[in-house]
Amino acid sequence: MFSLEIETLARLVIDDAREKNLRIVTAESCTGGLVAGAICSIPGASDVFERGFVSYTNRAKAEMLGVSGDLIADLGAVSEPVCRMMAEGAIENSHAHVSVAITGIAGPGGGTPLKPVGTVHLATARSNQSVHHRMEIFEFETRWEVQMAAVQTALEMLRDRLR
Repeated sequence: MFSLEIETLARLVIDDAREKNLRIVTAESCTGGLVAGAICSIPGASDVFERGFVSYTNRAKAEMLGVSGDLIADLGAVSEPVCRMMAEGAIENSHAHVSVAITGIAGPGGGTPLKPVGTVHLATARSNQSVHHRMEIFEFETRWEVQMAAVQTALEMLRDRLR
């Protein structure tokens, strides 16, 4: 299901987390749990993977991760502040030490001139540290390609956060 590159990154994330005795949590919207799936496809993931939140709707983001409904209403679900809150909320609502959050527009519809299809916000959080954010505009033709690019980027960010 996943490319060799994504499987390799997932394996490295697991190894890095295991080495530092850290647990991981994911908070995903446009990827629908694919980051968690990539991690859990690797034997030994249970040593470090604590849980994953698939918060696809705005209501789920608010209920599961504590994202402010007013923030979503003002800035939209696909925004830096919402993604940052998703990453923080994942840590606060789990027993994990490191999180990755993703919200975006995978397409093929749903884009606007200000937020075109392929716009993805990603954030990582680590207990008692600042949140790191990154925005990408993935210019691919299919939803799957956008999602896989987001998964790969999320795993790269997680790996950086675990070092």
